Amino acid sequence: MRFSLAVSMFSVLFFACSNSETPIPYDEESPESSESSGFSAFEDLPEIEGMILVHGGTVTLGTDDTKYRPSERPAMKVVLDYDFNLDVHEVTCGEYRELAKKTGLKDFGTCESDSLPLSNVTYYDAVLFANAKGKFESRDTAYTYSNAVYDTEGHCTNLEGFSFHPEVVAYRLPTEAEWVFAASQGWDPENRSWNADNSEYRAHAVCSAGADSLGFCDLAGNVKEWVNDWAGVFCDTIVTNYVGAPDGGALGERVLKGGYFSDRASEMNVVARGDEYTVVASTRAERLGFRLAFGFIPDPVWLGTDGRVVSSIVTPLASAASLKALTGSFKMILAFRNDISGNLAYIDYNEVNLSVTEIEDDMEVFHPDVSPDGMWVAFCTKPEGVAGKSELYVRNLNKEGSNLVKLDVESAAIPRWRVLGDGDTVIVYVTDAGNNKDDAAFKSTSTWQVKFAGGKFGAPKKLFDGAFHGGISEDNTLAVTGARLLRTRIANSGSTLVQDARDAVWYDSAQACNASLAQDGSKRTAFLDFGGKLGRKFAGESYATHERILVADSSGNLVQTLKAPAGYTFDHSEWAGDGETSNIVATLVNIAGAHTKIVLVSPSDSSVLKLVSGAELWHPCLWVKKANSAPVDTGSTEFVLDPDSAGIYYNSSGASTNDIYYRYKMELLWQYRNSINVVVLGSSRALRGVNPNEFRKPVFAVNMAIAATVINAHSFLFYNYVLPHCKNLKAVVISIDLDRGANTGDNSNNIFHEAYKSYPGYVYDMNHNFWKDSFPPKLASLTYDSPGSQEMAKKLRPVKGFHSTASHGWGDPVITGDSCWMDKRESIYRSNFDLFVELLKTCKERNIYVIGVIFPTNPRYAETGAYGYAGLRRSEAPALIQELAELHKTYPNFILMDENKMGNHDYGDNLANDYSHLSHSGAAVLTARIDSLIKTLNIDFGE
Repeated sequence: MRFSLAVSMFSVLFFACSNSETPIPYDEESPESSESSGFSAFEDLPEIEGMILVHGGTVTLGTDDTKYRPSERPAMKVVLDYDFNLDVHEVTCGEYRELAKKTGLKDFGTCESDSLPLSNVTYYDAVLFANAKGKFESRDTAYTYSNAVYDTEGHCTNLEGFSFHPEVVAYRLPTEAEWVFAASQGWDPENRSWNADNSEYRAHAVCSAGADSLGFCDLAGNVKEWVNDWAGVFCDTIVTNYVGAPDGGALGERVLKGGYFSDRASEMNVVARGDEYTVVASTRAERLGFRLAFGFIPDPVWLGTDGRVVSSIVTPLASAASLKALTGSFKMILAFRNDISGNLAYIDYNEVNLSVTEIEDDMEVFHPDVSPDGMWVAFCTKPEGVAGKSELYVRNLNKEGSNLVKLDVESAAIPRWRVLGDGDTVIVYVTDAGNNKDDAAFKSTSTWQVKFAGGKFGAPKKLFDGAFHGGISEDNTLAVTGARLLRTRIANSGSTLVQDARDAVWYDSAQACNASLAQDGSKRTAFLDFGGKLGRKFAGESYATHERILVADSSGNLVQTLKAPAGYTFDHSEWAGDGETSNIVATLVNIAGAHTKIVLVSPSDSSVLKLVSGAELWHPCLWVKKANSAPVDTGSTEFVLDPDSAGIYYNSSGASTNDIYYRYKMELLWQYRNSINVVVLGSSRALRGVNPNEFRKPVFAVNMAIAATVINAHSFLFYNYVLPHCKNLKAVVISIDLDRGANTGDNSNNIFHEAYKSYPGYVYDMNHNFWKDSFPPKLASLTYDSPGSQEMAKKLRPVKGFHSTASHGWGDPVITGDSCWMDKRESIYRSNFDLFVELLKTCKERNIYVIGVIFPTNPRYAETGAYGYAGLRRSEAPALIQELAELHKTYPNFILMDENKMGNHDYGDNLANDYSHLSHSGAAVLTARIDSLIKTLNIDFGE
């Protein structure tokens, strides 16, 4: 697969950019100055007060039992060939408060008792506690980041540039394998846990339920615990020192372990990996806490979603928002070579949960360049400075690297895409990209272009002699190259490079390389040098080889110099962008010669933004789609929609699973607002239970339901977005979740009207009265192009917001709430009831029908004292259902559709996804019944 690293490094450094000077000192600094990511060797782990030393061994993660979730199967053996320390109990409120006073950690408020486990914390809260504890004890830290984002209560919702360093001896969260290994040896939830049978549905003082045979407390019960891992897949194999997935995928999902106070002891196990809903790093709830581990993990192994073992991680460091501040667009793709794997890798910055995708095959990949439309990537098989035959390929920029095509020529290197004046898309390449110092050898090479359209190459066309692989200006008057000398081809007055031009050597014939010509009309050339006389004079100081990026104007005069961060030099510099926001992407090289980071350098302010870190990263290309302003006629004043705000309903600052759903619901709303005549609102039961595509014409429905939401969220969405903009709305289908009737929605993961505080799109809408006065047409397209998740887009767009799930059967009834909540929280239920009645009243005034659906749930709840998973006494449900049904008398536009019938329904296991939700098959049945009901209402759809 790989081009020999030793040969490659030697060839490039010697032939193209040989360095005879002493390298500058190197210090691998962390993004946070007080944290270190260096390795700390040791012979024996120190004894840590409050921790137990666990000796390594073999543990099984997951199971082959098909009753468990697919994410928890199959069984996978993990070998831990090291020891680690683990907290005896969960971190307590008192421990957190004491450390916060000493270190400046955010104060979350007070607990009822210092002995209670700290809960309602995000993954990032736990990470910051681990770092703070290490710093306070003058130890190293395992986590680094560049910036922390907090919510209004002081909880950390995002750590930009976040990276975990398993090689560091430090406090950290335990890996899933470590947690399971420690828990499984003394697992006894029946006798030593706070659970639904004895907890009164609340947390208790740590260790008050007793300790297991190893001395650990509350691994089962009390609160669930964050572990360190991204949630990935298991494989039927043996993995040594497993540390989870390389990233969180499209949703950024993480792992929780252990049961909590509302789980039955019989339901607790070491296999379960999550919660009722998808868990991300910003998730927090009263049932979520953590404990710490201490130690380091030698030779860690990650396991990708494709089952591929990864031993070297490439980590994104900057968010799309940070890049957009420099590039002016959210539409960005960073492509580069991972020289450890030899693969082409890329990051799509329009995906908010950033991950690195590698296209795996046995081909050599050098100098990738992304096509103008962002759909293709071209690359060659030889790097700059290495002479010899090279092959040129183009393939789709996706995980599969599909539609691979080869240019059928003898040799082609350093591809660069261009769009010609006639609209044709071409690739410019050279026949040889070796050392250009010798005149005769250089003139024996040539520069060519070839049209590329429809996934196929056209006929190659020679442009001129000489390998000018640094780029050609848009007006065809300047071409540059640098592979020892900074050579240029300059068109004579009134001519072009092809018709009449002369060759010249710039930069006083001093050694230079990595030349790149800006494509923004400025005809600036960026290049690297070897601390030459001309460069030193311009900079006003001496500097080491590649320590500065030099920028020359269209005449070859130096106009700017950009210095590398302390401890680094540059390599592989390339212009990125084609407008006023043109920047330079480059790699950073440490004292050992390793290309450990990719950065974006801003010529406007000389700032350096770290984009990616890894062991050996080469040849970055940052594709940027220029952001276009969107003029809007509001009816009275013409203005321009702010692309930094309009339609941006999702970003990396505390993004939860619900947030990504809302982002696509908003897109669907704006896209179909003039066609929607039926809208679906509600919780996850409606999200999974009503499929818009199952309605028959003339019904045109969009599913706007979101998991974990309650009536205040539905109302906010309805009054501010649905009602003002869906002018043809005839009916609302809404879930009625009796068991969740006392839920206030006061949780960062489920209350819609809090979202505007975090995401600019909602704030922008609110500041413009939610566009109730006049809708800006460009908002729909801006929303469509805004950051999101292509995986989620593929799931939600075709089915208009419906979440399809497989049929796994009803399983066992699960109860996570207090069945007696009506005794304590009836006022909350009544408040929710009143909000629902207000919605009915509004719809009655607008001649809009409301169909309230009580969705079917596990029929075996009839064997319990609870109506559903969130509680409510079964004995209380009939009266509440009757009260709802009687609303029809006052509001004849309201129809109650009870599909649960106290469990006596006809939805079998083949129609169920789990204890509380229908599968896609069940949704088809229920949607058909709703559709039949709508057809009986004599609604005038205006056909």
